[in-house]
Amino acid sequence: MNNNVAIVGLGYVGLPLALQFAQSGLTVLGLDIDRVKVEALNAGRTYIKHIDSSEIAEMVRSGRFTASTDFGKVANAKAVIICVPTPLNKNREPDISYIIQTGKAIGPHLVCGTLVVLESTTYPGTTEGELREVLEACSGMIAGKDFHLAFSPEREDPGNPNSKVAKIPKVVGGYTPACLDRAKALYSLAIKDVVPVSSCRAAEATKLLENIFRSVNIALVNELKVVYSAMDIDIWEVIQAAKTKPFGFMPFYPGPGLGGHCIPIDPFYLTWKAREYGQTTRFIELAGEVNSAMPEYVIDRVNDALNAQRKAVNGAKILVLGLAYKPNVDDDRESPSYVLMDLLKKRSAEVAYYDPHVPVIRPSREHSHWAGIASIEWRKHVLQHFDAVVVATNHALVNYQELADWAACIVDTRNVMATIKTRPGQVWKA
Repeated sequence: MNNNVAIVGLGYVGLPLALQFAQSGLTVLGLDIDRVKVEALNAGRTYIKHIDSSEIAEMVRSGRFTASTDFGKVANAKAVIICVPTPLNKNREPDISYIIQTGKAIGPHLVCGTLVVLESTTYPGTTEGELREVLEACSGMIAGKDFHLAFSPEREDPGNPNSKVAKIPKVVGGYTPACLDRAKALYSLAIKDVVPVSSCRAAEATKLLENIFRSVNIALVNELKVVYSAMDIDIWEVIQAAKTKPFGFMPFYPGPGLGGHCIPIDPFYLTWKAREYGQTTRFIELAGEVNSAMPEYVIDRVNDALNAQRKAVNGAKILVLGLAYKPNVDDDRESPSYVLMDLLKKRSAEVAYYDPHVPVIRPSREHSHWAGIASIEWRKHVLQHFDAVVVATNHALVNYQELADWAACIVDTRNVMATIKTRPGQVWKA
């Protein structure tokens, strides 16, 4: 196989994949519509906190990685991998417009024998349906005959130092047996274990199952958190005890809501598609309702904590600690912290945030009204200014003992204060 690979979309999925292929000896072209990203990468600079600039610079210097905004260059690639966003629209329905736009951009430049792989999470049937149709229309070629087509779901875990692209098994489904063989051959060049499945649809469904599994189980512990709190039982203590069972139990942990680009979104791709077949997805929809209600529950606990001090949310100065959706990363996509901030602002609170990984809020589709707001400084006189601090993300860089020493009231959604010396009545679990 020609070792020229093009990867479209250089975000949290595409960039690590591109670097892995380059480190495995392939020549990689990274494509993105964001000229700022492209210029940064070609200069050897990162824009994703958990990826080192030195890693990028080394691949650029070696000549094995370059970035571009020119989609016409896919004509020189023998494989094109699509890693673009698949959000929900304002009606909470799947938005595959980025996939379609990418298909239109690369289709005219495909050459006979090229392999096209979609990695973006989507509903079963997208690869062999909408993507195939647009590629055939724009290229004048036939999938499975003139070019190869496959789906391989991404399995990125940002911020997890043990999560390495090369070591995470790669599920692959092809449009035809020959397409599958080409996809297996490609990924085997950079990834240790390749797991073939019978079709693109089966591979698409695999990714949805993985994230639905997490969504449903997180919803379960979120619901139990509320129930056990009413019974004066600590859900964190219960989980800690339950996970000592060596079989039949897997720990999941509650929080202020769901974040990231996958778990809050992907289950609803299946919910939407299931309706086409006259099927209902009650577990998925109920899990979505439970998880979506968590920010309101946190705000209720903030209200309780302030009331205990004879204060109200209205006019209170409240700090949200942690803007990223998970610990130790700068990824704030779909972060429940934004929902908390919106709810607090709606109740006329004065809202600020602290996050060592997100110094300034970047523009986004969902939260543009917060763009440009900067994180507060982590100083005693600044923390003492707030009536309450809501711990939304448990970053390791935060000094929680200083938080306990400086803050008047803490609403803890992550159980980080459990091992910290605090004052009676200072910490409220949510």
